[in-house]
Amino acid sequence: MTKRSTSPFAPGQIAVHVALAAGAIFMLLPFWLMIRAALTPEAEIFSGNMLTLGTVTLDNFRRVFAEVPILRYYFNGIFVVVAIFIGQVIVCVPAAYALARLHFSGRELSLWIVLGALMIPYQVTAIPVYVILAQFGLIDTRSALILPFVANAFGVFLLRQFFLAIPGSVFEAARLDGAGAFHTLFSVVLPMARPALVTFGIFSFVSHWNDYFWPSFVLRSDAAATVPFGIVRFLDAELGSDYGPQMAAATLSVLPLLVGFLLAQRQFINGIAMSAGQVE
Repeated sequence: MTKRSTSPFAPGQIAVHVALAAGAIFMLLPFWLMIRAALTPEAEIFSGNMLTLGTVTLDNFRRVFAEVPILRYYFNGIFVVVAIFIGQVIVCVPAAYALARLHFSGRELSLWIVLGALMIPYQVTAIPVYVILAQFGLIDTRSALILPFVANAFGVFLLRQFFLAIPGSVFEAARLDGAGAFHTLFSVVLPMARPALVTFGIFSFVSHWNDYFWPSFVLRSDAAATVPFGIVRFLDAELGSDYGPQMAAATLSVLPLLVGFLLAQRQFINGIAMSAGQVE
């Protein structure tokens, strides 16, 4: 029987690497143009030479910090995404554990409800949620940005799949040691679920850090403005058509996402792999 060649110089491997490199260039090119414009003097942005690094200046970033309260937007954004994730962990982890490992009446129905909730965009329920928040006087506050997202169907399903991938012997050993459901969850399962929690945290962070629809729906001022909402408000009013400062503001908005992913990419990949390993 002929062995398949695994040499990196085999024609098939070369074709795969060329295709991956072309795809990487295609996806990274917009980011390069954004950073290039952010570091380029305004007069040179439309010079037609944006693929190479020419004159470098930080004037665009200085103007953003001078004219836009970007630090306040950063604080609001970080506070909101961290508060949302903490609330999601408190709600989603017990719910996912119950659906994965506990036997109770209505378990299958509950799972179908979670799956059904995954198919409903949150824009569909925006008006009823807005009315409820208005009744409690929470419009134009950080609470309006946090409370509607504490319960997350995707988080419940992702964590449930991870809990199903944990060997049953772990739970049996905890039961033999006399551990109850809550003790098993918080002392045994939760420490093992770090990759899944990091994975869910990245999804949650990216989703809510980049969200513009909901802040534009419930905010009326800059007091609780997050980065996307605040920057958009200042694009026309303060930055006008100056593309250099606009690209500098865009770079500052994506910087936390890039740093967070680079720091947690190993846990992210492990969490995705383990959560996908159990399919019913």
